[in-house]
Amino acid sequence: MSIAEKTFAKFERVTENYEVKVHPQTNRLYHIQLSKESIVKFLNRVAQESYSVQHLEYTPYTRLLVASLLLEEVGEEFGELLRSIVHDRESGGFTLGLEGVTENTDEYVIFATAISHLLGTPNHDSMSGKYYARFTVKDTDISDSYLRQAYRLFTLHTDGTFVDEPTDWLLMMKIVEENAVGGESRLLHLDDWKELDLYANHPLAGHKFSYKAPKSKNVDQEIERLTFFNYHNKPGICFIDQFAYPESIEQAKYLRDLSNSMENDESVTELELPVGDLVVVNNIFWLHGRAAFEKNPNLNRELLRQRGRFNQ
Repeated sequence: MSIAEKTFAKFERVTENYEVKVHPQTNRLYHIQLSKESIVKFLNRVAQESYSVQHLEYTPYTRLLVASLLLEEVGEEFGELLRSIVHDRESGGFTLGLEGVTENTDEYVIFATAISHLLGTPNHDSMSGKYYARFTVKDTDISDSYLRQAYRLFTLHTDGTFVDEPTDWLLMMKIVEENAVGGESRLLHLDDWKELDLYANHPLAGHKFSYKAPKSKNVDQEIERLTFFNYHNKPGICFIDQFAYPESIEQAKYLRDLSNSMENDESVTELELPVGDLVVVNNIFWLHGRAAFEKNPNLNRELLRQRGRFNQ
């Protein structure tokens, strides 16, 4: 039995309102299954309080109030459970969803908001101008990054590389999917990367690379970032190949080789995420990306993203 498998014993549980079990695709993640009854009660409470998506956008404290409504239905210990999982180095991530109770995408946003505000505080998303972003992937694309380009690999990376604020966790939720084959979320836990020591102990691991975002991100600042850093006496990583600006051929080769090593690692998981489900990972020691889709002129996928910091 691996260390990761042993560690999961401390979070696996069954209660009246939810079950926590090891994810069927990887023992690094948990899957949390809420009871349909508790989801229905939560959504009914949201409707009774008239908490619309616009209300959440315009009045920040209501985001915490919808989180409190979820706790009232599933148990006050649920928030601490989610935070404990995401902080836990041996795991650091989970999936859960709405169990087919609703297909209303506004209710998806509200549910994701409740989950994110149990984790901490979402950052302002400059791309959308809100505390969350919704974006589509279709057959054609004219954007200036790989985010919306359907037919190429979206390489492994961490979020928040080009902003001057903590980005401790990431939440991604699938809210629409039509005519899609492929496009799985690709995930790699830093400790499973076979060549981690090679790159984390390289002389350039301690170099501060410059990161600049493309125009679509609506962020003008330039940030200097260490690729590897100490996080509770273990490596943390900050990396995205698209927005790094090395200053020499040697630095460029280091980043290229690092990226190629991760992409080809046997521990990369291609996660199957149903519509209405979300995945949360610790952004310090999980890397994420997306597999290419198969060509289809009617392809349509919409994702919701929130990312933020842990509260003290």
